[in-house]
Amino acid sequence: MKTREQKHLDLAALKEEFNQTGNALMVSFQGLSVEKDGELRRALEAANLKYRVIKNTIGRLAVEGTPLESLKGEFKGMTALAYSESDPVGLAKVLSKFAKENPKLTFKAGVVDARAINVKDIEALASLPSKEELVSKLMFVINAPAQGIAVALSGVARNLAIVLDQIAKQKAEQA
Repeated sequence: MKTREQKHLDLAALKEEFNQTGNALMVSFQGLSVEKDGELRRALEAANLKYRVIKNTIGRLAVEGTPLESLKGEFKGMTALAYSESDPVGLAKVLSKFAKENPKLTFKAGVVDARAINVKDIEALASLPSKEELVSKLMFVINAPAQGIAVALSGVARNLAIVLDQIAKQKAEQA
């Protein structure tokens, strides 16, 4: 059994961890088997996301004064917190996919960039493209005008070469 001092140290470490993240989704896992919980943990770990089952009293104390403070009133029942420092979309995608396959995992609340979101917003967040997809689309949009100019300029040079070649053939035929 932990001593009071150990519990205070654990609470301070948890509070410090929550201070460094602004993205979290709170879930209820009541009725979820240990095997399924292990699958969820492996899926989150593979995506470099964190997941903790937290006692409600400790959770309420740990989120005080952190970007996750809006979750304070949601610590009721069996509660777990999945969080990420920088990727709320990836977090929502992994959890939403798992929740569709395992209906016993339900969303309670969420925080994105230190702002509270409701359960409906989590599905909208999960449907967004990932950061990498957005960057590649942006790079395509930025590159498209330059690529269009290059194609147009090469077309002019190509057409000029074709016309000059035809003139040379015509002069050769006349001579």
